[in-house]
Amino acid sequence: MPAQLQQALDWLNQHPQLHTVIALGFLLFIAWLANWLVKRILVRGLNRVMGATHLGRTTNISHSGMIKRLSNIVPALILISGVHLLPNLPDAVAVVVVNVASAFIVVTVALALSALLDIINTLYQLRPDAHMRPIKGYLQVVKIAIFAIATILVIASLIDRSPLILLSGLGAMAAVLLLIFQDTLLSLVASVQISSNDIIRVGDWVEMPQLNVDGDVIDIALHTVKVQNWDKTISTIPTKRFITDAFKNWRGMEESGGRRIKRCLYLDQNSVHFLDAEQLQELRGFALLADYLDEKQAELKASNAGHDDPRNTRRLTNLGTFRAYVERYLRQHPSVHQQMTLMTRQLQPGADGLPLEIYCFTNTTTWLVYEGIQADIFDHLLAILPAFGLRVFQSPSGADFRVLIDSRLAIAQQDRAAPAVHQ
Repeated sequence: MPAQLQQALDWLNQHPQLHTVIALGFLLFIAWLANWLVKRILVRGLNRVMGATHLGRTTNISHSGMIKRLSNIVPALILISGVHLLPNLPDAVAVVVVNVASAFIVVTVALALSALLDIINTLYQLRPDAHMRPIKGYLQVVKIAIFAIATILVIASLIDRSPLILLSGLGAMAAVLLLIFQDTLLSLVASVQISSNDIIRVGDWVEMPQLNVDGDVIDIALHTVKVQNWDKTISTIPTKRFITDAFKNWRGMEESGGRRIKRCLYLDQNSVHFLDAEQLQELRGFALLADYLDEKQAELKASNAGHDDPRNTRRLTNLGTFRAYVERYLRQHPSVHQQMTLMTRQLQPGADGLPLEIYCFTNTTTWLVYEGIQADIFDHLLAILPAFGLRVFQSPSGADFRVLIDSRLAIAQQDRAAPAVHQ
């Protein structure tokens, strides 16, 4: 057997190129076998061990790719160590293999570190206050630094030069780098300001009319902020726009516990009049107005003492009484926040009628519930307006004009028929 092995070695020495190819194939096989063993035994074992822990279940490390990427370093190290042992291999080829394998190791380590930063971000988001101080932007800055260093090391490995030579030339390229990475630098400054000043958080409702953005913040990154609009579309806004542009953050409303109702009823000014005794008696049937009418009539009686002419006396109006009713109605409403501003006021009359503004806050900030409360309030006020002798102002529509035309035609027909009947 040793004699046969010696003969085979002698034959291979006589064919150096074939000897090199066989040795190279054997080296590649060893590298592949090592990679297969590491991934099949070591990586799977580590994934199972990590999956059984709370950390592994929470961060899902097995799907992050960090351990799997690190396992790719093993075949690269075998190639670096074994390429110099290959017989009759040119030195230039060995140098190229070593350089490429070294560059591959650098890229693999950089990708593994990137996956590790993702795991750190996932762990941080488990904290209850993570949405108030997101660190995703800072981790992205670290990723940029890691890949920048990795790029320098890869280039240095491929050209077989020291990385210090490349770093020494960066000073002359500083202006170019600042121009290339100006958006990144501006976004970094904006991210720091947003985080330190607590301008926006994940989950905040923000509104930017100039960008047609209105919805909840779902992600804050280094370069962009993602907002899910109410129509379920996703808007991606540069982070720096939240520093340079004006926007509205509704977080204060949500934290206050009340949401504002500010809406007007447009009343027909021709329906405003003084109340007579009969109308006053009818309005006393409203429990909310009984005390008000008693107090007001006592006040008016004292004020009108000595004045017999009604033109010189103060009298109650249906509009003023309706304002008092609205305010008392809101004061006893179970869904209106009683510790916040509540008032009913008249605005300047215009061509659209007399605006009567209802200004109050609901005791909930939930959108659907808020809209229901607001609708219920105005449903009631619109329905009860005729009881006060008031009308809502409304521009005439086509149906109104048709009723007017039909009535005019009917009158005209009666006028034409009248002479014939007389004859």
